[in-house]
Amino acid sequence: MATVILVRHGRTTANASGLLAGRTAGVLLDEIGRDQAASAGSRLAAVPLVGVVSSPLERCRQTAQLILDLQTGSPVTPVEDDLTECDYGDWQGRTLSDLATEALWPVVQTQPSAVTFPNGEAMATMQSRSVAAIRRHDAAFEAQHGPGAVWVAVSHGDIIKSILADALGMHLDLFQRINVGPASVSIVRYGNSRPTVHATNTDAGDLSWLAAAGPAADAPVGGGAGHQPQHAARA
Repeated sequence: MATVILVRHGRTTANASGLLAGRTAGVLLDEIGRDQAASAGSRLAAVPLVGVVSSPLERCRQTAQLILDLQTGSPVTPVEDDLTECDYGDWQGRTLSDLATEALWPVVQTQPSAVTFPNGEAMATMQSRSVAAIRRHDAAFEAQHGPGAVWVAVSHGDIIKSILADALGMHLDLFQRINVGPASVSIVRYGNSRPTVHATNTDAGDLSWLAAAGPAADAPVGGGAGHQPQHAARA
């Protein structure tokens, strides 16, 4: 299958003040967040992307645009509602320090599969819709561009954590073991037999090797020789 690069939006005004923004409209990247997103765009500039799919929320669309600004091609730019933030219901707009006093908080930390936010969404539903959206777009990009296609999905922390947990074969109850920082890059390839996770939560490093990534293959016994950056191949 194709290769999907999962990018969390950059830091927002809500992140900086400790608020759970959820689906609140008008939450934008702050100056640090814009710099973070531009840095992710610089890393991805060496990779010819066939698509940049974004959550509909402004912070993700801003991040997606900063990635697109540094692309030389013309990737498609669909907005995907199923990659939007979890519906935190009555928790939305409250501070994390306040939410930590709620009886539901430790359940969110240890058994998220059992959590439905008050007047909001179940975390299991959040995972199922987001994983289905990623797999649907991945299959469509491969069908149109071939197994070497590389595309980006810009979304939110809990959404990306749940997608990575699925790709790693982890139960949702273990997804809090995964960290996904602002504007971080994670990489997943969906093969015929299983997904493979090539990176999680990176904010630095060369990504030019993705420009020459071939179809997903069997796992190399012993770990293999790894990838070769494009600039090294030209040396």
